Amino acid sequence: MKLPAWAQRNNEGPPDLDEVFRDLSQKINRLFGKGGGGGTNNIPPSDTKQIEFSILPIIAVIIAIWMATGFYIVDQGSLGVEQRFGKYVDTTEPGPRWHWPFPFESVEVVNMEQVRRLEVGYRSSGDNSGGKTKVPREALMLTEDENIIDLQFAVQYNLKNAKDFLFNNRNVEGDNGAVMSAAETAIREVVGKNKLDDLLQKGLADTSERMQAILDSYQTGVKITSVSLQSAQPPEQVQEAFEDVNRANQDYQRQINEGKAYAKDVIPKARGNASRLTAEASGYKLKVENEAKGNANRFEQILAQYTKAPEVTRQRLYLDAQEQILSSTSKVIVDQKSGNSLLYLPLDKLMAATGAQVNAGNSSQSAASVHSTPSNESSQDMLRSREREGR
Repeated sequence: MKLPAWAQRNNEGPPDLDEVFRDLSQKINRLFGKGGGGGTNNIPPSDTKQIEFSILPIIAVIIAIWMATGFYIVDQGSLGVEQRFGKYVDTTEPGPRWHWPFPFESVEVVNMEQVRRLEVGYRSSGDNSGGKTKVPREALMLTEDENIIDLQFAVQYNLKNAKDFLFNNRNVEGDNGAVMSAAETAIREVVGKNKLDDLLQKGLADTSERMQAILDSYQTGVKITSVSLQSAQPPEQVQEAFEDVNRANQDYQRQINEGKAYAKDVIPKARGNASRLTAEASGYKLKVENEAKGNANRFEQILAQYTKAPEVTRQRLYLDAQEQILSSTSKVIVDQKSGNSLLYLPLDKLMAATGAQVNAGNSSQSAASVHSTPSNESSQDMLRSREREGR
């Protein structure tokens, strides 16, 4: 193999760069079948074939390495978006994939299941200390009754369409992104339709559906998962006055609740007493009516007997009355006309018998004495009045 002219020099200093480039240009021209250097070909055909066989493996290795750069892996929960010269081509599922390497195609892997968080009205500190920095431009909103309220809320979302997320909007996330704009628009719309007191007492209604509708109209590929209210309060300048109003409202509501509790305690008791009195009155009415009917029936029976035998009936009534009267007394009546001066009176037995009769008959005779004795007396009075009328 013939060496270049600059290589044949020994100890003559470094080669000339012009000669090096000239020799390299001639070899490339000979490789592609062109002559160089005035049309003369100084390399024999055998040397040319040797050069060709030594360069082709190198080119093949380079092409294999270049093709291997097109392999990529899509993780679970993610999607791959392939682009050819910047234009959307296909969306690939999780697993090993391949695309034409750079500069023909490129791929961007998008995490679809990652829950992203957007803070509106405040910013959390990044040192995990729990501190917050208020952003008044986002937090202060105008209500229906032209008051100002300070709202702080957080929006959580993930992705539902990777193509829309990458290509349909220039800026989806961030402080000036489409999600922030949709969140502020939906919240301010709801706040503008409610009064300040309602917002402070009842809280904010769910606005996730309204946010989702706005984002879908922009075709952002974003899915709202939750909207959580962090704080709702009046501005700091009037905070004390609103706290006084809230305390007064709480006292008012507490007194109402106490009154309702007292009413729930008293009203059932009053209704129970009224029901008991009504039942007692009904029982007493039934009792009196039955006693009156019994007395009337008794009088009719006595009257029938008296009509048949007036003297006998009068005597029996008298004896019955005396028996009822004397059965409950401890007095002993002695007939002195018999002339017997020696009498044996077993007073202990008489007293015991009398006490037993009194104790046994108190419960039954108390009602009977109330009804029968007056009935006997009333019967006797009626009989006497009838005799007087007959006379």
